[in-house]
Amino acid sequence: MTPSTHPLPAGHFDRSVVALMGLPFDVVDMSAAAARVRHAAQTRQRCFISTPNLNFLISAQDDGAFRESVIQSDLSVADGMPLVWLARLLRLPIKDRVSGAGLFEYLCESPPPPIGLFFFGGLPGIAQRAPERVNHLAPPGVHCCGYFDPGLGSVAAMSHPEVLSTINSSQADFLIVALGAQKGQHWIQANRHKLNAPVVCHLGAVINFAAASIARAPQRWQRWGLEWLWRIKEEPALWRRYARDGMRLLQLVSTHVLPHALFLCRYASQAEPSATLDTDLQRGVFRLEGVWVQGTLQHLRDALRLFHQGQAQANEKVPSSQTSTLTIDLQAVTYVDSHFIGLMMLARGVFQSALILRGANPLVKKVFRYHLAGYLLGSA
Repeated sequence: MTPSTHPLPAGHFDRSVVALMGLPFDVVDMSAAAARVRHAAQTRQRCFISTPNLNFLISAQDDGAFRESVIQSDLSVADGMPLVWLARLLRLPIKDRVSGAGLFEYLCESPPPPIGLFFFGGLPGIAQRAPERVNHLAPPGVHCCGYFDPGLGSVAAMSHPEVLSTINSSQADFLIVALGAQKGQHWIQANRHKLNAPVVCHLGAVINFAAASIARAPQRWQRWGLEWLWRIKEEPALWRRYARDGMRLLQLVSTHVLPHALFLCRYASQAEPSATLDTDLQRGVFRLEGVWVQGTLQHLRDALRLFHQGQAQANEKVPSSQTSTLTIDLQAVTYVDSHFIGLMMLARGVFQSALILRGANPLVKKVFRYHLAGYLLGSA
């Protein structure tokens, strides 16, 4: 993996992010997520959005590249009531579900000026029907300015310059991809810096809802966390995926979530927030000491921002210069929480293989394992 030297969105390291079962989640509600999309569209600031649901979470356990695509997102929202319930059990501040379909509907009903949409993917005929129907309904918050049906080819074939030129010539603000979650995230990762649309997100089911090829679950089913059951009614073939994901979830709950919840009851309240940070920006070494939790992270956020700015400036002067390693020394750290691990995921998304976390004591390692984030320490 090559560390990112692209400009970061303003406030990237200031995002309120928590770690949940190996993935980062922004602590935002629907209105805040929609505001982020509209701001990115209006300012032409790049915003790659991931909408992890239970299937994302399960797939990320076995597919490191897929997991990295979520980590490298500019906004990651909890799309699924099971994730909200897990967050509540683990005392994480994710209060509401922010589904991809709900975000699309919210944007449709937002006030003008409308955001220009481009649909990419979907089953045959769906990519064409979705924009036609959206423009016929003429919602105030969006309009469709193009579509492309790439068929069932490889990611490489779907990344041909002519394909990207078709998307870019539409001058869309928001590119909605529908290729299947793993393939779609891979395609976005391969092409995100070649695309002119500032906002891009894989929203597989949205294109079907927009085309009215399948119906979305009623609101009460969504509130009850039963949208998956409605989806099976609409798309019976999904039952295998839901059954497989459900069995894996039960396993993870028994081996990680419940032990983590019990651990929090015993330990978290005893951790007094007190932390110190010693930075050597020139050598790329941060030495941390004490308890690193939500209330003690600001100095670390500032230091990460300064280090990235220094690397970006060095790359501007010498474009072929190699990004320095950033080593975060955890030897003197006594406790960390989900907010700290979430910040480390943000750092991983930016610095990638150039980020090294070392020296964690057994207790800190245990917290990382409970979060399914041992990969940040160099372990599976």
